[in-house]
Amino acid sequence: MPLAARLHRQRKKMTRTIGSIAFILALLSGCSRERTQPAVQASTKSPEPLAVRVATAESRRVDRIIALTGSLHPDETVNLSAEVPGRIAAIHADFGQPVRRGQVLVELDRRELALQVERSRASLSQALARIGLDAGQENAKPESTPAIRQALAQMEDARSKFENAQRLIRTGDISQERFSELDKTYRARQAALEAARDEMRTQLAAIQAMGAELKLAEKRLGDTTVRAPFDGAVSQKLVSPGQYLKENTPILTLVKTYPMRLRVDMPESAAGLVRVGSSLTFTTDAAPEARFRAVVRELNPSLDARSRSLSAEARLVSGDPRLRPGMFVQVELVTARQDQVVVVPRQALYQVAGLTKLFVIRGGRAVERKIPPGQQLGDWTEVPRAVLSPGEQVAVSNLAQLTHGAAVRTQPQS
Repeated sequence: MPLAARLHRQRKKMTRTIGSIAFILALLSGCSRERTQPAVQASTKSPEPLAVRVATAESRRVDRIIALTGSLHPDETVNLSAEVPGRIAAIHADFGQPVRRGQVLVELDRRELALQVERSRASLSQALARIGLDAGQENAKPESTPAIRQALAQMEDARSKFENAQRLIRTGDISQERFSELDKTYRARQAALEAARDEMRTQLAAIQAMGAELKLAEKRLGDTTVRAPFDGAVSQKLVSPGQYLKENTPILTLVKTYPMRLRVDMPESAAGLVRVGSSLTFTTDAAPEARFRAVVRELNPSLDARSRSLSAEARLVSGDPRLRPGMFVQVELVTARQDQVVVVPRQALYQVAGLTKLFVIRGGRAVERKIPPGQQLGDWTEVPRAVLSPGEQVAVSNLAQLTHGAAVRTQPQS
């Protein structure tokens, strides 16, 4: 076959092959459009709204409260001791026992101090006898003493002789030498009388000093008995009978548990909200179901420089045997009463990654709002007014599936 004929035949075959391929491609392209068109239509179709239950935000009047921590302390605590050294003769109270004011708790051996009292009393009686007074008259101030009366009599005798000598010296019946001698005797008797009076004043001062010494000895004898300064209970017994003690050595620790004190440290932000007379409410793990009240009585005039906190001390309104000094308590401070707030059910709050948020339902869509932790009111929680208004609806179910702007179908809370 000629070369030109063969080339012409090959061109026809290639043309038929290219046409077949183009037909097949066109057919495949049409099928693909037919399959993808419903998928695109399905993907652009809007999703079904999520069904959620909703609740209505309410307006309530509540007391503003700050949560604090504190501890209970006794009204008074004292370490009892004796002001004199000695050996313990008896201890009349033990650990945990209640005591009454004035009750004898400790007695020291008093024999040595009793002898000192007797010696001081005898010395005082001897000094009183010197000026003619009896025992018990140490406060008396006599006009004279036996020595004064003797000196006065001698002076009167000397004066009488001197006056007679004055008359006789004029008539010459007595010598000048004798007159001078009587004059000197009279002046000496006057000086002796003044000395006797000075001696009386000295003896009276000594008597006062001896009286003071006697009272001091009696006081030291009385200090051998230690009494309870107030009603309370013994929290520690530190010594035993027979032990020798120096003065002011602690013997017993006594605590007064009523009225008990509540001490609490308040943050700087609350320092201006508490006043003397403010009421505090507190609870303790020792009585989980009970609530107790205390009234602020003292405030520290300055804040602690390190913690920036204000220390306050309150007195319990009433005693309770369940409360004991040293207990840790949870305190609530009322900063405002009957304040108007917006509250929602606790189920409306959703916490994730340390954030607290809720979803407000507006126009059939969920609007996400982040909120700070608010005051808990039973099954309700306070939310800021800037976030929510009374009467608005919030979602209380399916919170994990909700997103901002998601379409919802609301159902009332059952």
